[in-house]
Amino acid sequence: MTDAAAPPPGSIGWVDLTVADAEEVREFYRQVVGFDTMAVDMGTHKDWCVGPAGGDPVAGICHARGGNAGLAPVWLVYFVVADLDVSLASCRERGGEVLAPVRQMGKARYAVVRDPAGAACALYQAG
Repeated sequence: MTDAAAPPPGSIGWVDLTVADAEEVREFYRQVVGFDTMAVDMGTHKDWCVGPAGGDPVAGICHARGGNAGLAPVWLVYFVVADLDVSLASCRERGGEVLAPVRQMGKARYAVVRDPAGAACALYQAG
């Protein structure tokens, strides 16, 4: 998701799957779902953007390395928020938990949180 293309607050901005072997899982979804895939150079390895054939990417399949180390192997939805700091404070006030420090992606910022029921998601603020 680029900052210029960020949907309005309350929208689903992106979905990522973080796994030990992104190539194997990318191939699984390519064959099972029919995703087109595009490599994303991460310096030491490649992660993958996936989407419909000939269309824009709709999700990522990432290695559990670097900033993604320790994330569970589940599809993680990114909800767009207007102000990440305000949303994180509200999350804590309402019984949620911030699972990891805020991360930077270009000028954008995001954090993974858990709601009071135990479900995880990411909150994303465009730069």
